[in-house]
Amino acid sequence: MRIFHFDDSTQPAIPADELYMREALKLAESAFREDEVPIGAIIVSQGKIIGKGYNLTERLNDVTAHAEMQAFTAASYFLGGKYLKDCTLYVTVEPCVMCAGASYWTQISKVVYGAKDEKRGASKHGNLYHPKTEVQGGVLENECSELVRSFFRNKR
Repeated sequence: MRIFHFDDSTQPAIPADELYMREALKLAESAFREDEVPIGAIIVSQGKIIGKGYNLTERLNDVTAHAEMQAFTAASYFLGGKYLKDCTLYVTVEPCVMCAGASYWTQISKVVYGAKDEKRGASKHGNLYHPKTEVQGGVLENECSELVRSFFRNKR
């Protein structure tokens, strides 16, 4: 799917994955400002954002309060059910094992992430996603990884 802007014919169309990842990046920036690991996530269904979240592990003192988990809860609440079929998760950093496992149970159709997580990413542990889930990485990878690098650079 591509998003077209008809107000200025000189503007190129923005691919939907990039558009939605930019929304997830805004949430990651909110986490950064709140001194949380800067990861943002949104869930899209039929071209509409139905769930979003960012890391809240420090604020909630909860190791499970990852961005994806917040987005899954919000989207499930919006849809009135636990399954997220025909939905796409956009997350700025590759999901961890816990979040990939949670995505398995939601049966989400697609996971799109920005930066790869070389240390804790789900891909290091085989395929943890539902067999029908499509996984795509590298969308706005540089912007996503730079935000995380910047956060940890400031911590050291």
